[in-house]
Amino acid sequence: MKARLGAALRTQNTSLAAVIIVGTIVLAIQSQGGFLAPISIRTFFEFLAIPIIIGLAQMATLAVGQMNLAVGAIGGFASCAAAILVADAGLPGWLGGILAILIGLAAGLVNGLLVVLTQINGFVVTLATMTILAGAQYAMVGTRTIQASAWPELQAIGTAYPLGVPLIFWLALIIAIALAFAYRHTLVARQMLASGGNPLAARLSGISNNRSLVAAHGLSGLLCGVAAFIVLCSLPGANKSIGGDWLLSSFAAPIIGGVSLVGGTVAVLGTVLAAMVVRLVDSARAAFQLDPSWVNLVIGAVVLGTVALDRVRTRRPSATRGRRRPPADPPPTAALRTVERGAGA
Repeated sequence: MKARLGAALRTQNTSLAAVIIVGTIVLAIQSQGGFLAPISIRTFFEFLAIPIIIGLAQMATLAVGQMNLAVGAIGGFASCAAAILVADAGLPGWLGGILAILIGLAAGLVNGLLVVLTQINGFVVTLATMTILAGAQYAMVGTRTIQASAWPELQAIGTAYPLGVPLIFWLALIIAIALAFAYRHTLVARQMLASGGNPLAARLSGISNNRSLVAAHGLSGLLCGVAAFIVLCSLPGANKSIGGDWLLSSFAAPIIGGVSLVGGTVAVLGTVLAAMVVRLVDSARAAFQLDPSWVNLVIGAVVLGTVALDRVRTRRPSATRGRRRPPADPPPTAALRTVERGAGA
């Protein structure tokens, strides 16, 4: 099973890389090489950092079979709250950036605790918190835009370009690499995947599914806080519109990247590559002067097609097994050992 999953993800990553290469060539030809100019490259990667981070944030909840509809609301609320604390309360800019990350973490943990305590699906819980946080964000800033001149320390991060590439993009890559390492080598992350893949087997193996849910939502909120930090670094100000267009992108990157909606899988590299594809679609829209709504149409269609294909791949092995003659029921102790071995695989 793991071998088939790994092969599928490698194929998915190869396809995404091919799309990126072809898209880059097309845009370079259309712009007569302008797309590959240093300023265009900096702009492309500068606006790629947030799609990567929010895609990873959504991936964290999808891995445990949940969804986080409050990705944009958490990021928007955290960035605006930190901006107000810096601009109006006089806190240092660097402290405001740290607070944005911590606010995101706190919101994610609250989501996880609500899911566990109420036993209501994360879709409903995060829909409610999305509405609450979006309202709180508007109540804080209204129609006001808090100028980024209040936090020059963070703006210096947003205007740094090591090796000609924005520092905030390097930050997003470092976070992606850290997540890939964590999901492969750390106990907490592997327990989250076990809970998402087979909650019953995970519980029989001594894993707390409730703890995994809280950890996954907390990680998602933490990454939303990092996205809020990047907003403060890169945008000219904070207002009520921040986070309003994050939801579709947050689902598009992990789903196109190969993450299953039923839980138990992650695809960090695929999520990063898919975020680049989404960014290329947006760049193509600008290059060919298309209406912005076409971007959402294309991305939504691709997400829908990817989900449909995932469902087909999931059902096909089940249907094949269903046509075989079922074996005799094993003794209870043997069945328990079988489940335990499957959980440890």
